[in-house]
Amino acid sequence: MKDFAGKFAVITGGGTGMGRELARQLVAEGCNVAMCDVSPEAMAETKRMCEAEKLPQGLRVTTHVADVSIEAHLQRFRDELIEQQATDKIHLLFNNAGIGGGGSLFTNTREQWERTFNICWGGVYLGVRTFLPLMMKADEAHIVNTSSVNGFWASVGLGASHTAYSAAKFAVKGFTEALMTDLRLNAPHIKCSVVMPGHIGTSIVSNSRKIQSGSESEELSPNEILATRQRLKGMGIDTVPMSDDDIQKIALDRARTFREEAPTTAAVAAKIILDGVKVERWRILVGDDAHKLDERVRQAPEKAYTPEFYKSFTEEVGWRLG
Repeated sequence: MKDFAGKFAVITGGGTGMGRELARQLVAEGCNVAMCDVSPEAMAETKRMCEAEKLPQGLRVTTHVADVSIEAHLQRFRDELIEQQATDKIHLLFNNAGIGGGGSLFTNTREQWERTFNICWGGVYLGVRTFLPLMMKADEAHIVNTSSVNGFWASVGLGASHTAYSAAKFAVKGFTEALMTDLRLNAPHIKCSVVMPGHIGTSIVSNSRKIQSGSESEELSPNEILATRQRLKGMGIDTVPMSDDDIQKIALDRARTFREEAPTTAAVAAKIILDGVKVERWRILVGDDAHKLDERVRQAPEKAYTPEFYKSFTEEVGWRLG
């Protein structure tokens, strides 16, 4: 697929971050976009940004509220797309939606753990199941599943558990790699790619907390403050002298710096992904940190979870792990 003009694309998690930038760049190339998200307000802003530049005549950008972990939501999204986009086929599927959280089998609830897993993995699986029939009708198509560096390295540092997100992203990676053969045998006009970003400047930290808590408030609940204290303790930080207000400030600063001080912006990440699709790369690493981490893990997988590995990698790329 050398260009996207006149094509139809589906993007999950289109309200913010990489999903928003994928939508903007696809529209700029003349591609029709149907996006879903749990936040209608965020999608409305994405649509406004897409339409800020005069759209080509007849180009459609539609928004659809859906939780990707719920199959009925995705099926409703599909049906709305067919009606509003006036098409029964799509060419591009970006299974991009994801959240963090639920990292520990011990300190997080089962509900939190499965919420993360069901969105990050279930959303990809259900997305393919739901939209594959529409891709079968296209003359060419491409599935793009967002994994993570945590799809080949299951950690964010010695001080924090990261089981739910890592398990989901490993599943996305394995599923996409296996899908290549399945498509080659049964639908050779459809290609697929697995995207593995490093640290990208998005609002995933703050968005994940809001989705996990069910609250739009920036204020941490007592349980969230306790969980933050435990995470900081695991990083070797003494939180005993800190007030709850201190913990709240640390959490807000973490979300801000993750978004604003990332080595790769969401816009750059989206361009890397779309360029990878155009040349049919099945494995798309995003960011210098992703490339360096991939190389290090491959060189010495037995050492990938040792303190020495963490220390040397953080010194090389400047990550603050944990």
